[in-house]
Amino acid sequence: MTAAHAASPSGPTPLWEPGPDRIAAAGLTRFHSWAAETHGAPSPVPGDPGASYAALHHWSVTALDTFWQSVTSWFGVSFATPPEDVLADRSMPGARWFPGATLNYAEHALRAGLDPERAGSPALLCVDERQEPRAVTWAELRGQVGSLAEELRKLGVQPGDRVSGYLPNIPEAVVALLATAAVGAVWTSCAPDFGARSVLDRFQQVEPVVLFTVDGYRYGGKEHDRTATVAELRGALPSLRAVVHVPLLGTPPPGGALEWAALISGSREPEFTHVPFDHPLWVLYSSGTTGLPKAIVQSQGGILVEHLKQLGLHCDLGPGDRIFWYTSTGWMMWNFLVSGLLVGSTVVLHDGSPGYPDTAAQWRVAELTRPTLFGTSAAYVMACAKADVHPGRDFDLSHTRCVATTGSPLPPDGFRWLHDEVAQDLWIASVSGGTDVCSCFAGAVPTLPVHIGELQAPGLGTDLQAWDPQGRPLVDEVGELVVTTPMPSMPVRFWNDPDGSRYRDSYFDMYPGVWRHGDWTTVTSRGSVIIHGRSDSTLNRQGVRMGSADIYEAVERLPEVRESLVIGVEEPDGGYWMPLFVHLAAGAVLDDSLRDRIRRTIRAELSPRHVPDEILEIQGVPHTLTGKRIEVPVKRLLQGVPMERAVNPGSVDDLELLRHFERLGRARTS
Repeated sequence: MTAAHAASPSGPTPLWEPGPDRIAAAGLTRFHSWAAETHGAPSPVPGDPGASYAALHHWSVTALDTFWQSVTSWFGVSFATPPEDVLADRSMPGARWFPGATLNYAEHALRAGLDPERAGSPALLCVDERQEPRAVTWAELRGQVGSLAEELRKLGVQPGDRVSGYLPNIPEAVVALLATAAVGAVWTSCAPDFGARSVLDRFQQVEPVVLFTVDGYRYGGKEHDRTATVAELRGALPSLRAVVHVPLLGTPPPGGALEWAALISGSREPEFTHVPFDHPLWVLYSSGTTGLPKAIVQSQGGILVEHLKQLGLHCDLGPGDRIFWYTSTGWMMWNFLVSGLLVGSTVVLHDGSPGYPDTAAQWRVAELTRPTLFGTSAAYVMACAKADVHPGRDFDLSHTRCVATTGSPLPPDGFRWLHDEVAQDLWIASVSGGTDVCSCFAGAVPTLPVHIGELQAPGLGTDLQAWDPQGRPLVDEVGELVVTTPMPSMPVRFWNDPDGSRYRDSYFDMYPGVWRHGDWTTVTSRGSVIIHGRSDSTLNRQGVRMGSADIYEAVERLPEVRESLVIGVEEPDGGYWMPLFVHLAAGAVLDDSLRDRIRRTIRAELSPRHVPDEILEIQGVPHTLTGKRIEVPVKRLLQGVPMERAVNPGSVDDLELLRHFERLGRARTS
């Protein structure tokens, strides 16, 4: 048993535990018994789901070849050409998975539609701000993907060509992704709330040959026209051979653009181009806060097997289930959401503001669409708690057995609120992973208890550990989050990184041959995981290190504080300045009384050493386009680094918020 999974007979009382019937019915339980019979996995420990999972996890990371072979068998992965091996090279980076194999991701995503009994049931359920769900059946989805894939081939799209989408979270985006994958081309997308510069920072790197685009989108009760932005994109992407117009706001196609409806009208059975296992499926992008976003390439086969494992075993989804996750096409969670099709689940697409017409909007969508798994962000959960929303009282959520959160660590108060206000018998899955692997390193395990403030366990096939600076594993201590063995969905490469240097520098600079993710984490002696925030923005006062997430959890419990940002700034004279910036709730005033309460809260709940040097009011906290607080660029601005060197302006939701920090940094360093 690895140090990360040494079991302890004692520990805190769980907030929730699955009952025996729930454990017995879980896909993970069935997989474990089958893998023990057929692939040499350790037998489940009767009556002890914790020990059972620890043993299964240990096997999954020490017998990688056998484990991933068992995953492909369990989920019936269809290899057009069988693999010569499972893992021909374990190097990181450079691992070679299933060499010789050919397959197609889209073929697996659409195969539930081959079942005559399911062809007429929903593959997609779509809801916008009018909150009138509409369904796309499995038969309709197969027909639209088949027609569009044929039209892409007629346009000359070849395997390896890039196809881009400037689309919201609507069925057309799913169809375009699957048609792209069906022909072996490479998908990449941005949400239409991204400005032209942000989109071009991404798309210009990969030179797409086709652009799918809307004329605008609806958000917050308003229509947002995007025709001028689309014209700018067309002019700045000379690689384009075709533009496809999706008239979300009902406008006619601009000159030279193809009409969406015409391309899907044929309703034909899809043909799938079988490609090598490591053939690119899509390009995702890092936040790019301090330079051009990293263009992260993940493979058809790697994503297929990782998402089958994650959705089928960890999220416990299958035919008859429904998955909702609030996301946009500019965030990896959209790609993950679409993969719900792989396990035959209905995918719920929500296009609109999470807070319109009121803060309870997402729970209203859940009542309308009845997801088995309801995915949202930690920030949304905390916003609901502050807005006095009562989902369990006001909405029928009886079909939802799991609420999962990501984007940032779910604070302990968030766990308690979900337990108290949604359902007492609720599986709460705080998960953590990244765009870099388009999956979770740790989080949901349907057979394990939930402890407040903790992720249940590392995922199968993921040898997650916490390491000290010397590369020694830590248990019950804070360290760098590392993954010591390869995962199939790790990037096959970055785009325009011919020698792989940018890829190596991003993950393997600190511990050669071991993935360092950049999160500050604790692996407990019970096998659970705590995420403390980004390690590159860790606070270090008098040698005591603390994650910024711990500060946020304590401070934002105060009703006057809407959101906060804490920065630790090393100064040229050797000093250390730690300001706390607060965005206040409406009507709140940052007076001496509130400052004292904030300081007392941090001193009592965290440590006296992490009481901030100053508490300053700001008009808002800057975020990346995917909603993460921007800490490192703010730190650089406060150190006097000019804006143009500190941050990529196209990566920020509100650049004006950063100018305040630039002025403050200039004043402090002048």
